[in-house]
Amino acid sequence: MMSFVSLLLVGIMFPAIQAKQFTKCELSQVLNDMDGFGGIALPEWICTVFHTSGYDTQTIVSNNGSTEYGLFQINNKFWCRDNQILQSRNICDISCDKFLDNDLTDDMICAKKILDKEGIDYWWAHKPLCSEKLEQWHCEKL
Repeated sequence: MMSFVSLLLVGIMFPAIQAKQFTKCELSQVLNDMDGFGGIALPEWICTVFHTSGYDTQTIVSNNGSTEYGLFQINNKFWCRDNQILQSRNICDISCDKFLDNDLTDDMICAKKILDKEGIDYWWAHKPLCSEKLEQWHCEKL
């Protein structure tokens, strides 16, 4: 219920943001440049993003006093700034609402920074759900 309310509030607060609900194959094309980055294969990214945000760019989740934004669920305490946590470290030097639109360029740049600093286990879903048996996360090349 909390997630539904959060998503509803985002829809009201940010009506001009161009959001996108990706399919697996659409996202595979967009994230293709991340294939192999940090030793993480594209199907691992696709699986992780599915279990993190359901491929929805407007996913916002409140989590223990902080908030996570967008496809990669990037946290406002460390990686981006918003008006909720004024003392954010803002390592990616970006406003969190930039992770809610359909342009994934900044999302991918920040996700790569997170991977470099924290590793793939930053995304809780990776180890239990996306580290093996990845056949279902492949997409036929068009």
